Amino acid sequence: MNERSMNERSQTESFFAPCPRGLEAALAEELREIALLPAVAATAPFTVHKEMPGGVPFSGPLAAAYAVNLHSRIASRVLLRVAQKRYRHEDDVYALARAQRWENWFSPDESLRVDITAHKSPLQSLNFVGLRVKDGICDAMRERLGARPSVDTASPDVRVYAHLTEFDCTIYLDTTGEPLFKRGWRMEKGEAPLKENLAAGILRLAGWVPGQTARPFYDPMCGSGTFLVEAAQVALGVAPGAARTFAFEWLRGADTKAWQALRADAQHAREKAQQIDPATLRVVGSDISSGMLDMAQANWERAGLPGDAQLKQVDARFVQPPFTDAGMLLMNPPYGERIAVRGERRQPVDEAPRDEAEEAAANQFASAFATTLKQSFAGWQAWVFTGDMTMPKRMRLKESRRTPLFNGNIECRLFRFDMVRGGNRVATDEKPQQD
Repeated sequence: MNERSMNERSQTESFFAPCPRGLEAALAEELREIALLPAVAATAPFTVHKEMPGGVPFSGPLAAAYAVNLHSRIASRVLLRVAQKRYRHEDDVYALARAQRWENWFSPDESLRVDITAHKSPLQSLNFVGLRVKDGICDAMRERLGARPSVDTASPDVRVYAHLTEFDCTIYLDTTGEPLFKRGWRMEKGEAPLKENLAAGILRLAGWVPGQTARPFYDPMCGSGTFLVEAAQVALGVAPGAARTFAFEWLRGADTKAWQALRADAQHAREKAQQIDPATLRVVGSDISSGMLDMAQANWERAGLPGDAQLKQVDARFVQPPFTDAGMLLMNPPYGERIAVRGERRQPVDEAPRDEAEEAAANQFASAFATTLKQSFAGWQAWVFTGDMTMPKRMRLKESRRTPLFNGNIECRLFRFDMVRGGNRVATDEKPQQD
């Protein structure tokens, strides 16, 4: 691998870490924690800047991108800013791309993909802008090296991103490759799974942070186990990227020594986590489907977590607390049609029109589950992530907090319920958060 001089590798670079909408503040908090990890502070110190819509900028040596790729649970990827300039039309974007020394990062033998995003850009066709960026890169390399990279939109060696605002064009080089939510452990997904980084962001918003091996965690509709694996890895301090590879490993100028040090530290922490007594990790899941529980167990094993996952087959309407002391309950329930698929055979509502049947199934489930919470989970903090904005009304419970989030393009809410026996009330130290 060709390497730049030490001075070039240690210079301050600018990065941007995009994330699911609604998780920007949570990502900024996480990045500040990553910067304080001893191995990161010693090898790749970086500064986190104020979050903005869509993600968080940070700056530091090139190795800072390695650390964030390795440790961030919430970021979607890590982008290295290559250039930024004002533009008026597509030719300005082409000129900006052509002016860069792309051969410092990759060779003409590697394949390329260009993606474009925009916010209030006056340009009419983003596809055409993407072509102009690609042309600028290829023309620059052909002019200097006599050859140009090929285009591969499916499995490229190198990804370049350009973002257009109303006045500025910023060009980024991707350091991640496959998006960061692909941790390498989830082969079994089940129906409508959450992406891992969204699940991790929800956990952080709910207050699940590193070092909580003694706190009870329970997902009564765990599906393929996404919340369970993420919660366990957070509690044990296992780096989410410890078992995968990244695009920066093949970029020219990679700081191999820094990456080896960061990865070795993460691997050591992962091996240490595998040796703990599984009984000390109080992360439990249940589901009505035995098939889902088999998927959850397989994913738990692939994630390298200690022992077997603590799982139980039970209908969520009839669950009981898995521990004597109260803790955190977090779930992403299906509703309507999906409840009927995963739950019992439908009642006479089968004969009703489909929309009415789904509505009846959703109400039946929500009412029964709320009764279980009130009767059996006193003292627990219950969090429900759902695309059903009427969930509190269906459950006849008053939420103490509601946080707007997006699951892809689907607008969702994360509801918090503070349970007391016989009902629930808004926490005295916290007013309900409105949308």
